[in-house]
Amino acid sequence: MQQAHDFKAECDALADLLQDLPEADWDRATQFKGWTINDVIVHLHFWNRAADLSLTDPDTFADLLARAMKGMQSGMRPFENAEIEERGPTLFKAWQTLYRDMGTRWAQADPKTRVKWAGPDMSVRSSITARQMETWAHGHEVFDQLGVNRQDTDRIRNIVILGVNTFGWSHKVQGLDMPEQMPLLRLTAPSGELWEFGEDADNMIEGAATAFAQVVTQVRNIADTDLKVTGPVAARWMATAQCFAGPPETPPAKGARHVVQV
Repeated sequence: MQQAHDFKAECDALADLLQDLPEADWDRATQFKGWTINDVIVHLHFWNRAADLSLTDPDTFADLLARAMKGMQSGMRPFENAEIEERGPTLFKAWQTLYRDMGTRWAQADPKTRVKWAGPDMSVRSSITARQMETWAHGHEVFDQLGVNRQDTDRIRNIVILGVNTFGWSHKVQGLDMPEQMPLLRLTAPSGELWEFGEDADNMIEGAATAFAQVVTQVRNIADTDLKVTGPVAARWMATAQCFAGPPETPPAKGARHVVQV
């Protein structure tokens, strides 16, 4: 399953950035809700572990999820940080060991197998793609805070497709009516290849695939990208796009998320 290899590669890209990070910098706050770099990796490690259990040990996953749903009523950060005790280089090693194991193990899984999750059941393929998306999206705040312009590859297509597939969800979660057609997307991949999705040529989104992925994962405001948006349906989607589960989230304000000059 290629998506499992892509998940591992996404984790490796973040690991390359973090492997020599001084221990004191792990408590550096990012532009995402003030989360520290420790918070980011704790979050990724906790939910990687949950996803892995959903495949390998469904009963333990069910117990973990029940505890999480109860514990997070008092806040996600306190709960996750209580569940994952490691910090800094020790946390880095635990996270790296698990994601490497997952990359190997999930690559051999049947992509169509159904697994439980916090929302509806999903396929194994969808689950590991969601883990890649989370790693890419939360990795952004680390790259930004450390002043590094990330270099994407065409594995970002998985995240683009997730954004396309959640066109309906992006409207539903905001309480908006679902348009009859999805805008026509013309996106340039990191390799230079042209990717096209959708059919409504009166509503178009054109530009870099990376920029589209940034908007649907809410790591950039649409105004801070090179995307050309034509038509009211396309404009509304890009203003509130959300390719992840949970309650409606407000995208970052213009200029709020950017690569820090160091």
